[in-house]
Amino acid sequence: MAEKRDYYEVLGVDKNADDDALKKAYRKLAKKYHPDVNPGDESAAEKFKEASEAYSVLSDPEKRRQYDQFGHAAFSGGAGGYSGFDASGMDFDDILNSFFGGGVFGGFGGRSRSSGARNGPMRGENVRVSVSISFEEAVFGCEKELDLNLREPCGSCGGSGAKKGTSPETCTRCGGSGRVMQTQQSIFGMVQTQTTCPECRGAGRIIREKCPECKGTGYVTRRQKIKVSIPAGIDNGMSVRVRDKGEPGSNGGARGDLLVEVRVSRHPTFQRNDTDLYSTAAISFTKAALGGTVRIKTIDGEVEYEVKAGTQTDTRIRLKGKGVPSLRNAGRRGDQYVTLIITTPTRLGREQRAALKKYAETMGEQ
Repeated sequence: MAEKRDYYEVLGVDKNADDDALKKAYRKLAKKYHPDVNPGDESAAEKFKEASEAYSVLSDPEKRRQYDQFGHAAFSGGAGGYSGFDASGMDFDDILNSFFGGGVFGGFGGRSRSSGARNGPMRGENVRVSVSISFEEAVFGCEKELDLNLREPCGSCGGSGAKKGTSPETCTRCGGSGRVMQTQQSIFGMVQTQTTCPECRGAGRIIREKCPECKGTGYVTRRQKIKVSIPAGIDNGMSVRVRDKGEPGSNGGARGDLLVEVRVSRHPTFQRNDTDLYSTAAISFTKAALGGTVRIKTIDGEVEYEVKAGTQTDTRIRLKGKGVPSLRNAGRRGDQYVTLIITTPTRLGREQRAALKKYAETMGEQ
């Protein structure tokens, strides 16, 4: 079985691609490789399936976060990802209908697919923002307050967009569906396509007198303070989802979500790898030779550690449970690995020099 290609490679976008770039890339591939456009072409069908699978993952913020962290293993039960994800069982027609609004491919080969009215309930778009936190805040978790401009239904018109005392009218051209059907002859036979109604521009209704407060949009923008709980153990580039704090839906649809990308600052002492921390600690020559207690800095504060006699420089020790809390298991923490560096004295007094010379003589050194 051939190894799966990287989803970003499949869509031809980079890893920083936003929603618009993903949609544009998928739209291009879906139109090119759709089975109705390439009847009997197994290669095109596989490419269409591959592109749809990639888009279904990358367009979902949570699945994309897991994929960025674990790759394809995120959906095979490995690395604590989404166990049991099976792309082969996805309904690609549902993806297309929700993506294109239905009817884009309908009619190829004499077939036609039905689609819901465009002016039906539609979920609002997600809003993406970022927040910077310290290394310690990422390890132990914190709460941040964001000051954001968010759209809310207009209080004057109740979200209808029509001037107070009036109401929107159903479009007579499309009957309120927002779409009109066109039939024409093509090399594939009779093709039926749905297009946006030119009269109402897909809204299914026409506002004769617009609300002066929202200018007919049905929404006004207000400054709001949103509190976001950052979980302990979050890593740089991960996102926190705040439900129902995104763009408002239309026609009774639910609000989108607020996706807060976390940017973690570097730490002067610790380096992080997943839930483990790495650092160095300096110990004296005599402590390394004779052994004894040393104090080592951890993210929780200093701890005492018993160094064995004869410890060599670059020796790595493990401090169990002194790492970062796991996001997948709140009761588990990683470890801290400390590399011991033996320091050589640069300034010696007369007695110290004499003692070291005596030591050298006992070791047979000239």
